[in-house]
Amino acid sequence: MDQELQDSCLVASYLRGNEKALEVLINRHSQRIYSFIYSKVYNRDITEDIFQDTFIKVIRTLKRGKYNEEGKFLPWVMRIAHNLVIDHFRKNSRMPKFEGSDDFNIFSVLGDPSLNAEKQIIKDQVEHDVRRLICELPEDQQEVLIMRLYKDMSFKEIADKTGVSINTALGRMRYAIINLRKLVEKNNIILTN
Repeated sequence: MDQELQDSCLVASYLRGNEKALEVLINRHSQRIYSFIYSKVYNRDITEDIFQDTFIKVIRTLKRGKYNEEGKFLPWVMRIAHNLVIDHFRKNSRMPKFEGSDDFNIFSVLGDPSLNAEKQIIKDQVEHDVRRLICELPEDQQEVLIMRLYKDMSFKEIADKTGVSINTALGRMRYAIINLRKLVEKNNIILTN
């Protein structure tokens, strides 16, 4: 029996009232989830907190009957952990405080892995949000946007590939950007850190 199937059986068992099933699930995945959180925050105490919060959220969601991940328990938990890490960084946009010390060294900041991890996480989240919104655009706008942004094609290449004039391709791109802006506002997405 593969792990995903075992996981979904354990979830089902827990939902039927078997508390032990959740313990098995947590023990099975705790190492991976803990390591994942630690790799983002580089701090044992914060990792512990986020780890606990992750499972509190997992339990609440399961108890409310809101779990519906087609048997993909681990990726679901990882996503919860990832979101809690982002929340942590957004709440504590931690820039190191230097109390006018003379030995302030910019390279110690640039080399601070936790700051770089923070920027990377926010960047990943922004990219994830933007990709999700692109999927909501009309197909012709989606196509032009993806060719231009992700495939770095010129408008002439896009026009040739899609069989429309350059002006039409430019127009679709313009509408795609306008619509994307509206979607960003509608979804209250913050595109900067």
